[in-house]
Amino acid sequence: MGQPHTSTRRPRPAVGTALAAAFVVVASGCGLTGGSASADRLQLEPISVSSPQLRDGTALPSDYSCKGSAGNPPLRWSGIPNDTKSVAIVVDNNSRTGGEVNWVVFDIDPRTNELADDSVPVGAVEGSTTSGKTGYSPPCRDKESYRFTVYALNDRIELPKGASLEKTLKSIASRTIAWGRLTTTHIE
Repeated sequence: MGQPHTSTRRPRPAVGTALAAAFVVVASGCGLTGGSASADRLQLEPISVSSPQLRDGTALPSDYSCKGSAGNPPLRWSGIPNDTKSVAIVVDNNSRTGGEVNWVVFDIDPRTNELADDSVPVGAVEGSTTSGKTGYSPPCRDKESYRFTVYALNDRIELPKGASLEKTLKSIASRTIAWGRLTTTHIE
């Protein structure tokens, strides 16, 4: 699918605060709401996120959606701060009709810098998605944007496989020291 594309975005203060301060799961899906955050939360370092199969700002290949059977797409990241203790990945959409989390993987070894097609790094843990499934829940909403976000954390999450989405997202939010994102605009 062409050359990999890298997206490095420095979070705007309001967005960075909302992402780093707290995640709250609501009945209709996943909503991101921010509480108060300390000044150092506004200075989160950016992580560069890329993929050999995805390009930032373009369509999600249907193989990685509920129309296909490829599982999760491959991801690569760089720019993880030296004091990172673990890495987490969250795949979601932030729809006005109710966001949906399609995948949560956490406690990834900070020396890991890529994820292959349909795989989970050794030692990493998958949490529950909005649908309650553990593992990659392929996106199905054709016209939604899907965000592949990588978080550098200052500690491990240490929740069990299938941990609730609310607990997992709150744990990620409270430990985030850097993050980066690749966003697809719809499903092809």
